[in-house]
Amino acid sequence: MSGDSVSEGRSAATRESGSEGRSAATRESGSEGRSAATRESVRVERKGAVTTVILDRPHARNAVDGPTAMALFNAFEEFDRDESASVAVLWGDHGTFCAGADLKAMGTPDSNPLHRPRAGSDVAGPAAPGPMGPSRMVLSKPVIAAVSGFAVAGGLELALWCDLRVAEQDAVFGVYCRRWGVPLIDGGTVRLPRIIGHSRAMDLILTGRAVDADEALAIGLANRVVPTGQARRAAEELAAELAELPQLCLRSDRLSALNQWGNSEAEAMDFEFGSLSRVAAESLAGAARFAEGAGRHGAPA
Repeated sequence: MSGDSVSEGRSAATRESGSEGRSAATRESGSEGRSAATRESVRVERKGAVTTVILDRPHARNAVDGPTAMALFNAFEEFDRDESASVAVLWGDHGTFCAGADLKAMGTPDSNPLHRPRAGSDVAGPAAPGPMGPSRMVLSKPVIAAVSGFAVAGGLELALWCDLRVAEQDAVFGVYCRRWGVPLIDGGTVRLPRIIGHSRAMDLILTGRAVDADEALAIGLANRVVPTGQARRAAEELAAELAELPQLCLRSDRLSALNQWGNSEAEAMDFEFGSLSRVAAESLAGAARFAEGAGRHGAPA
């Protein structure tokens, strides 16, 4: 599941957050001077069709306790319901993506939620919060992780839950909870092998070693690597690009790719073919634009 806040590395408080352009509606005045007790641990900001969900617990390097897990869950639930929102970005402020679950909250009223995931016939219906919050949810829209600094233990699990990962050059991934005897129980042992392959995943799971951005890109753990301080901007730009594409087809193909895990090839292809009926109107409109010459010689589609 998780690890304690990272002991090695730079102080998150000394890194620039790179979060320019916060909207007045979502920024609380004097946020820099707020105490840990009064600071909102999760903020949500909007720019067009892009929703950015921000972890803001600098005193714990964005480690997630129970209230923060619920705030993340609620933020992504609202994003999925919002018809005007197309793509989300998950970013950790103050130079750290997320240092895992807050072990200091264990055994207190602020402990992380510990619900067994639904299985079999119990899968239907809304998801319950996972230990890290949204990690049990299957959203209808894509989420991009913007990784600054450490994404370790439960923070790695949050990044794996996202569809894509944009990492800064000095980002660090790892199963740091290995050293504390805390297991991965929020998707880490499931999603990591699916994303980077079983052998590579076993290396990271068993050793708990650090993985830098270049290695993460090489093994498919990161999809993009950008200069330090640019993860949020790059992820939001990528999100805006995705938001410009025909959304029904994009979401349908994404759902088909998620659905194929655990199904036979025949079952997965049958589900994929069913996409045609789900997006027929959008597909016909796109075919008509193509026939009329849209997209030729670099023209907009």
